[in-house]
Amino acid sequence: MSSVVSKTAKPIAPAKGKLGVLCVGLGAVTTTFMAGVENVRRGHAKAFGSLTQMGTIRLGKRTEGRSPLIRDFVSLASLDDLVFGAWDPIPDTAYQAALKCGVLDKHEHIEPIAGFLKSIAPMPAVFDQFYVKRLEGTNVKSGKTKRDLAEALRKDIRDFKAKHGCDRLVMVWCASTEVFIAPGPTHETMATFEKAMDANDPSIAPSMLYAYAAIMEGIPYANGAPNLSCDVPALEKLARDKGVAIGGKDFKTGQTMLKTVLSPMFKARMLGVSGWYSTNILGNRDGEVLDDPESFKTKEESKLGVLEHILQPQLYPELYGNIFHKVRINYYPPRGDNKEGWDNIDIFGWLGYPMQIKVDFLCRDSILAAPLVLDLAIFFDLAQRAGLSGIQEWLSFYFKSPQHAPGLYPEHDLFIQQTKLKNTLRWLMGEEQITHLGREYYEEE
Repeated sequence: MSSVVSKTAKPIAPAKGKLGVLCVGLGAVTTTFMAGVENVRRGHAKAFGSLTQMGTIRLGKRTEGRSPLIRDFVSLASLDDLVFGAWDPIPDTAYQAALKCGVLDKHEHIEPIAGFLKSIAPMPAVFDQFYVKRLEGTNVKSGKTKRDLAEALRKDIRDFKAKHGCDRLVMVWCASTEVFIAPGPTHETMATFEKAMDANDPSIAPSMLYAYAAIMEGIPYANGAPNLSCDVPALEKLARDKGVAIGGKDFKTGQTMLKTVLSPMFKARMLGVSGWYSTNILGNRDGEVLDDPESFKTKEESKLGVLEHILQPQLYPELYGNIFHKVRINYYPPRGDNKEGWDNIDIFGWLGYPMQIKVDFLCRDSILAAPLVLDLAIFFDLAQRAGLSGIQEWLSFYFKSPQHAPGLYPEHDLFIQQTKLKNTLRWLMGEEQITHLGREYYEEE
């Protein structure tokens, strides 16, 4: 367990008052998250899958037996203090959207809280079909320029905070995957970024306007899709200058979560990988959006990068230098939100003998994503109160394609990410950081 000592706890503002959670998108993920939290608040369900609600953290030596709940160790916002808002191009209330999405049981988890869900109506969204080809919406903002639209979002944020008496806010992108956009000159500085907004430049996507609005209003922004969004130099610098926590990208839920568990095992045991074929079938709004090749390319970039970064073929060319890696996503309406992720992995071991692993993950996309939204909202609020501005790499645990500082490669291994997260919490609270060396248990006095 050998440890590195943090000298003192870091100053963290108390989690007092209401925390407004503003979600971009009021579809399957957001309604499952909001309805889930309300069911937990009423004692009708448990917050399974949520580290902030159910996870513990070991402190000190194993022999000390100190493993409090994370929420008892760090000052986190209470579920009772959360207030919800959302933007969506479709005008359905959270109640109507939850019924349409078909994720939660109508009679067990929706009707008992119908009044609560009906009270959440989406604000008009910044939406442009150019960026999400398969969706249409009528609940959409209008403005002469993209800067006008960003200013309208800023007003929404201020109005929501005042109306609901919130002390703090956090924004989480839970909306669809936009078409692929490569970083370019317009994203380099605030001057070029704002000039591009004024010129309605197509390189400035709606998700960037939400990120810009959040940062300008001083509220943390977590990006749950593979969109470029806040992962550009201009917005990263703005976040640092404004003292705002940002991060992303793309919720780590089904198939990619498994990849970030299995591939570290292969590398740890020096087992080679010759091929990895992944296919997904899903029928929700996400599946419909990803049926468009341009949106799929954005998602594909997020999914494909995981193996390369974990397996490090440049260090192990004989084991991983010639992997054939293929990812497919197929829109299949009968499945709805119940996604099937199928993987065929061709590996080889001693003397080059081949072996295979087959994985068939019959998962529920929004059920896996909802607790991530909760944790990200609560942890990004913690980061903001602790003065941790800019990219929150310690929350890579929640993302497929973690945002990271220039010059670094992202850490994808789920368990390294978990260690990073928990050691950051220990560091914030002035506790010893655990390295798992364990020599001190066997050394003679």
